[in-house]
Amino acid sequence: MNPIKQFEAERDARIEQLGKDLEFQAQSRDWLEQSMRRQYVYNFSWLGRPIIQNPIDMMAMQELIWTVQPDLIIETGIAHGGSIIYSASLLELNAACGGNPDAKVIGIDIDIREHNKEAILQHPMSRRIQMLQGSSVATEIVDQVKAIAQGKQKVLVFLDSNHTHEHVLAELQAYAPLVTKDSYCVVFDTFVEDVPADVFDNRPWQPGNSPKTAVHEYLKTHPEFVIDKAMDYKLQITVAPDGFLKRVS
Repeated sequence: MNPIKQFEAERDARIEQLGKDLEFQAQSRDWLEQSMRRQYVYNFSWLGRPIIQNPIDMMAMQELIWTVQPDLIIETGIAHGGSIIYSASLLELNAACGGNPDAKVIGIDIDIREHNKEAILQHPMSRRIQMLQGSSVATEIVDQVKAIAQGKQKVLVFLDSNHTHEHVLAELQAYAPLVTKDSYCVVFDTFVEDVPADVFDNRPWQPGNSPKTAVHEYLKTHPEFVIDKAMDYKLQITVAPDGFLKRVS
């Protein structure tokens, strides 16, 4: 067998076995819960800006951005800007390797604080970034994003703003249809459903009212998307279990 194909086959078999390893899955969930109680994901930055992401999920996002080679990435939730700068920098790498030189990321947030906005605009990756301020589910924002996405051949979506069932379901209804075949809509923080409610004190989301409940509600009537369980098995520690939605038709 070709050694590259052999390596890939061994990796795929290992990932499949991880999907059956209930003990390791439980350990991974426990670690994730404890890390969130300690605000572990607030510890990191990307190219100088805070990025509130699990580093393991960042690896998964890199794999998707390289594989899909998107012309456009749509992200809801900006915060300090690390995530959109991360996406923009990977689009820059794609372009350097022959990808779309004009690919960009749209970041949407209901409140882009001035100091964050200024830091993002001054960043070297800002030329690939467009920011929209407003609710990600407001008609005027959705219409702007649809206009920007029109004609794009490959669109990737990351949903990471308000994590209530109602809001995430509305985001899915608005932005998942823009995802192109063989690309992804990644719904972050679905793990809210799998941890005790007190992990999120003073937050409106909790088990029963979470991104994961929205994902499963959406999929009932949208067979064009499937959950890429191989991503869950591979990552184990992820804030997005059942959240990697691949468009298959």
